[in-house]
Amino acid sequence: MRARLSDIAQQAEVSEATVSRVLNDRPGVAPETRQAVLTALDVLGYERPARLRKRSAGLVGLVVPELENPIFPAFAQVIESTLAQSGFTPVLCTQTPGGVTEDEYVEMLLDRQVSGIVFVSGLHADTAASHDRYRALIGRPLPVVMINGYVPGIAAPFVSCDDRESAELAVAHLVALGHRRIGLITGPDRFVPVQRKVAGWRSAMTRLAGVAEADLDPLAELSLFGVEGGEAAAGRLLDRGVTGIVCGSDLMALGAIRAARQRGLSVPGELSVVGYDDSPLMAFTDPPLTTVRQPVAAMAVAAVRALVDEINGHPAPHSEYLFRPELVVRGSTAVVRATPPVAGKAAGRQRPAPPAVAVPA
Repeated sequence: MRARLSDIAQQAEVSEATVSRVLNDRPGVAPETRQAVLTALDVLGYERPARLRKRSAGLVGLVVPELENPIFPAFAQVIESTLAQSGFTPVLCTQTPGGVTEDEYVEMLLDRQVSGIVFVSGLHADTAASHDRYRALIGRPLPVVMINGYVPGIAAPFVSCDDRESAELAVAHLVALGHRRIGLITGPDRFVPVQRKVAGWRSAMTRLAGVAEADLDPLAELSLFGVEGGEAAAGRLLDRGVTGIVCGSDLMALGAIRAARQRGLSVPGELSVVGYDDSPLMAFTDPPLTTVRQPVAAMAVAAVRALVDEINGHPAPHSEYLFRPELVVRGSTAVVRATPPVAGKAAGRQRPAPPAVAVPA
C-alpha cells in the first residue's frame, strides 16, 4: 500500500498523507486536490474505493459521429460539463469511418451499466437505418435522449435545431441582398436534418425568390458532408451560374469558398456563401463566414436535463423539442453584382455551362 500511495502522490503532485485522507474519505482536502488524487487513481489503473465510487450518480454514454467537424466537440463539451454538474460521469464514444460502430459502442456502454445514453446525430437521424435498436434500449428500460434527428413512435425525448427554418433564414438573407440564383449544398437525403433543410430551401426559393418548383432541382446538390463534398458540389453549381450558395454545414461552406477561389472568383464579391452550425473559429476564417447558428448550449443543456429527469423517474414528454436557429451575418455574403460572372470563365479550361434556367426576378 505504501508503494501505491507513493505512486499516486507523485502522479497527483500531492503528499502521501493527502492521498491517504482522500482514499479514506476524510475532510480537510480541497475539492480540486481530491479530484487530482481520484484522477491519479484512474490514470494509474487503480480501482477507486467503494466509498468513493458511491459519490457518482453513475455513468452516462455520449455517442457522437465524429470530432473532425467542430460542431460535435462543441456539443460534447457542453453535454459533458452539464452531466458532471448533475453528478454523472460522461463516457465519450466517437465514431470513425471503419472504426467502432454505434451499435458496438452501445454494447460496451451496456456492459459498463450506464445510467443512460445521449445520441448526437446518430442512426436515429438516418431514415435508411433500423430504429428497433432504440426501442430495444428503451424496453430494457434504459433512458435515452437523441439530438438532431427525429423518429416517430420512439418513446424518448428528441432535441433538434429547426433545420427547415435555418434554410429559410439563409435564403431570405441572400434574397434581401438581391440574389435569385441561390444554390443548396447539403448531405445525403436519407438524413432527417437534410430532408428538412431541403424542404425549407425549396419553400423559401419559391416564396421569396420567385423560382418555379420545376426549376429548383438543378440548383440543389446533395454531396458528402465535409470540405471536400462542399467543394465538389459548389463546382457543379458554379457551372450553372449561381450567385449564392446555402450550405448544410460550415465545413461544406469552406469547401464552397475554396471551389470559388480555385476558379478565380472572389467571395463575397462574385459568390455569396452561407454556412450552418456557427461552429468554433468560423468568425476567424477568410472571409469570416456568414452562417446559421445552432443554439448548441441550450440544446445540450435541455438534452441532459431531459435525460437526468428520465433517470430519476420523472420522464420528460416523449416528443421533439425544436430550437430556433439564428442568422449570423459576417463577411462571406454581399449584395449581388449587377452582372453575375459567367460560369467557368475564370477557371481556365472548364466545361461549358449548361443553359441557365429562366428565373423571374
